Amino acid sequence: MTSATTEDEEKGEVNIGWRVTFAGMGINLALGILYTWSVISKGVPEAWGWNETNKSMPYAIACLIFSLVMVPAGRLQDKIGPRWVATGGGVLVGVGMLLASMTTSPMGYVIGFGVLAGAGIGFGYASATPPAVKWFPPAKTGQIAGIVVSGFGLASVYAAPLAKWLAAEYGLPNMMRILGVAFLIVVVGLAQLLRAPHKAMQFIKGLGQVGELKTQAAAPAKKPDDFTPKEMLRTPTFYILWLLFACGSGAGLMIIAKLAAIAKIQAKVEIGFVLVAMLAIGNGGGRIIVGTLSDKLGRKFMLFICFVMQAVLVFLLSRTQAGTLLANAAVMCVVSALIGANFGANLALFPSITKDYYGLKNFGVNYGLVFTAWGMGGFTLALLAGKMYDKTHSFNVAYYGASILLILAAIGTIWVKPPHPRTAEAAQ
Repeated sequence: MTSATTEDEEKGEVNIGWRVTFAGMGINLALGILYTWSVISKGVPEAWGWNETNKSMPYAIACLIFSLVMVPAGRLQDKIGPRWVATGGGVLVGVGMLLASMTTSPMGYVIGFGVLAGAGIGFGYASATPPAVKWFPPAKTGQIAGIVVSGFGLASVYAAPLAKWLAAEYGLPNMMRILGVAFLIVVVGLAQLLRAPHKAMQFIKGLGQVGELKTQAAAPAKKPDDFTPKEMLRTPTFYILWLLFACGSGAGLMIIAKLAAIAKIQAKVEIGFVLVAMLAIGNGGGRIIVGTLSDKLGRKFMLFICFVMQAVLVFLLSRTQAGTLLANAAVMCVVSALIGANFGANLALFPSITKDYYGLKNFGVNYGLVFTAWGMGGFTLALLAGKMYDKTHSFNVAYYGASILLILAAIGTIWVKPPHPRTAEAAQ
């Protein structure tokens, strides 16, 4: 094989990697409809008789189902490839939103949006990141993971105003119907571009930049341990990561669920969809920026910084009242974007840490297990915010609780350490 031929093949592999990366990002841009729930729930007509707990439930269930489905979806995409798993996800999201559009009851939305669409989001999301990171060397893990998952965070930039306009023009049921059909088509179409590299190519990528194997053929670098799910569950590090992820994601998901209501109830301003869009910009940008920085500065350091910043920002929301500086529209936009950035950082850092610590072979199912923390955190704190408001007519209890959890999570980063490199061998 000539040098020119080898270089052409390497360029081709890199091009495929970027195609898979941006296809995954596009799928997440559609699946990120989850983050527009505060706008959707705000559009629920008063005639339907929903209280704040009712409005929280479909979103909370969607977060929980999404995270639980990530485990079997991750295993499936590891076994049969990402294309068919993501295709199934697109179908479930479309069918779920169409079903929700046919009802006005909270339970109908729980089943349609919460269970079916939530499961579809899980199948699609689980299939987007693993094939992308497998095309690139370890030095780019944070960057590539950040780009893929940025789509999920950025979705509300277009979806929030679009959902608001469609609901105003055609009503909430028709809005759900239109978006359901559109997302089914987009996700199923982009799913056909997803594929993982051949196992031999994954090994070459694991050694470093494309072509590095040529200069190391006589003494290839040692492959990192590939932990099975059972082996990962035997390590204390998994449980520490799970708790930190639950705290970081739960606080962000709580705010996302109630941001439009926070603007209206506390600040007395009708800019909920603008704040959701600003949070989305921060959410998407934070995933790319923090993911890339973590490749250079370290995952633990970035986790600590993001947890501390988020604790301060959530506490500031408790001080936001009409007539105060924090209730100024411009200030609220900045705070929303920063909350989004710190929340989004979790979705770049935790998959990167999972891959760093537990290897690529079972990355899909291993990250699925870690990701259950995302759903549990969102389910718990989103419901807490709704229930506390119904009882106290204030979100302050939820704010204070989330801030305390975030500070504890920042302290907890001290105990985040790679599992012993021989753990996998010892467990066999």
